[in-house]
Amino acid sequence: MKISGWGKYPCIDAVTRAPRSLPELIDCLQHRHAIARGNGRAYGDSAISATNTIEMKHFDRIHAFDPSTGQLIAEAGVLLADVLTAFGPKGWFPRVTPGTKFVTLGGMVASDVHGKNHHKEGSFSRCIDWLEVITGTGELVRCSRTENSALFNWTVGGMGLTGIIFKIAFRLRPIESSWIKQTTLVAQNLEQAFEAFERSMDATYSVAWIDCLAKGKNLGRSLVTLGEHAAPRDLPKRARHSPLQFLRKTRLTIPFDFPSFVLNKYFVQAFNALYFWLGALKPHTALVNWESYFYPLDRIQHWNKIYGRKGFAQFQCVIPLDRSLEGMSALLNAISESGSGSFLAVLKRFGEQSKGLSFPMSGYTLALDFPISDKTLALMTDLDAITMAHGGRFYLAKDSRMSAETFNATEPRREAFLQFVSDTEGERIFSSEQAKRLGL
Repeated sequence: MKISGWGKYPCIDAVTRAPRSLPELIDCLQHRHAIARGNGRAYGDSAISATNTIEMKHFDRIHAFDPSTGQLIAEAGVLLADVLTAFGPKGWFPRVTPGTKFVTLGGMVASDVHGKNHHKEGSFSRCIDWLEVITGTGELVRCSRTENSALFNWTVGGMGLTGIIFKIAFRLRPIESSWIKQTTLVAQNLEQAFEAFERSMDATYSVAWIDCLAKGKNLGRSLVTLGEHAAPRDLPKRARHSPLQFLRKTRLTIPFDFPSFVLNKYFVQAFNALYFWLGALKPHTALVNWESYFYPLDRIQHWNKIYGRKGFAQFQCVIPLDRSLEGMSALLNAISESGSGSFLAVLKRFGEQSKGLSFPMSGYTLALDFPISDKTLALMTDLDAITMAHGGRFYLAKDSRMSAETFNATEPRREAFLQFVSDTEGERIFSSEQAKRLGL
């Protein structure tokens, strides 16, 4: 069957298997070149094997929760959305969350996802207590920072290439309400945006939408939004009696693939200008439901169809702190000059990097979506070169088109990762189409 990641590019004819028990899951490894697949929300081909894609949708049980520590034990196929539905109304929230709740816990581990609070609390691996991983020998191995630590360190962020993540024990944070106190800072250019981030390092959450087509003195103009979990006393009186109420908003649906001309540079330019000025005119402080703050695009079902039948690719890089302003300016100049803008352009501040192949490092990350075309693919190759020239690297969970040469030049941990896999597996059992493309 034809399958793809969330970007719908590339689309690959793949053999899939959907085991329902642990013995069946282990038995899938005899076919080799296996890769686990969660809910298909990785953007490219990292969760696809042409010969042995293993669907984890039947491993969706929550096993235990300890309210004294916030530790939740669940299988890898559990959706983050299910965790939020079950535990949000009880006063618990993920310590680290990506920008969509429609990801599986196994995918969160494999990508070592980060959120709007990386500058303070790091990536998802920081709140994991232990994992159970099915290795290439078919053994179910428990690992943590102190037990089988090498397997643990390389599995988080390892894109499923060290084994099949089966069970996760991780910690939730207590919250008093389902609301976020949001503060919006208007930055007229990239330098002002960086200053806003650096002044706001004490904020629990921070993220910026950035106008990637602005030029000259307005290059990098942004809306920086800070967030804090609200207490009941912060809420209007009508909401204080049920501060943890889970507000379900009406979801919109994109019923068909948009024609390619819709996302032309004039539309994106007009959208970005309007979005910036509307954001600048709004009140700078507001209470928003956490679903609106963390998962705004989840309200639109099949929003990936906006990019048309050919799909889209996301470019996400991180550039070290001491070169971030220079590097991000070069990236934005290249994008604005090309006219191939993105209306989903996000800037975040990262803290210190974790072990293994985890993507974030201290610096700034920029994420942009581009509809697939020869022009945008050429532009992203240029953006790769700019990132490399400034000491940056790329997020594998978003990648669908990077070359092996680019990856090798930007990932000094590659050889150590391959050595670990060779030492523990001998013969390669786990592989994805991305791993083949990148020489992993």
